[in-house]
Amino acid sequence: MTRNVPHSLRSDARDNRDRLLDTAQALFSTEGLTVPMREIARRAHVGPATLYRHFPTKESLVTAAFADQLRACQDIIDRASTDPDPWHGLRQVIENICELHARDRGFTEAFLSAYPRATTVTAGRDHMLKVIADLAHRAKLTGHLRPDVVPDDLILMLLANKGIQTASPAAQVAASRRFAAFVIQALTNCPHNTPLPPPARLTPTEQDTPRTS
Repeated sequence: MTRNVPHSLRSDARDNRDRLLDTAQALFSTEGLTVPMREIARRAHVGPATLYRHFPTKESLVTAAFADQLRACQDIIDRASTDPDPWHGLRQVIENICELHARDRGFTEAFLSAYPRATTVTAGRDHMLKVIADLAHRAKLTGHLRPDVVPDDLILMLLANKGIQTASPAAQVAASRRFAAFVIQALTNCPHNTPLPPPARLTPTEQDTPRTS
């Protein structure tokens, strides 16, 4: 995993920063974004002052902790958007994004909630949703994607994928892969499809964001 670390930091400061990020990633992944900042500092074996010197706000820590996951998510979607077969590209997005989010609960929460003032996560999410909406539009034109699918159905899919609870990370990924296969079948345009209920507005907003300290 590569990180953008300020070159001006001393080696001990860089070690502290890396340890804080490793700890935050691990805790966010298993416990979500509600982990207190002081608990992250304690688990990283540094004082709160050291934590706040590197990351003055929870938002700045969330952004830094999920930078690699966000880039991976963007890469998946950007590659799919250039696929000459948009339906194949959309299926790849569903499979890969579900697995990526299944591996990291904290990233799913940050992505879905647009964590306040974590502008990198918010901007990245909004860009990805726009790219996926365009990909879905082109997939509809091929006749493979059912015509009543709307962009917010992606959020519905991620919310459902987030709700999968298993006994181990391996089982979580396996269940998520099976769920993605069900989703793809449900989205496939078939003659026997029945009309869907009206769509719900699910795109995250700031008021949906969990308040943490």
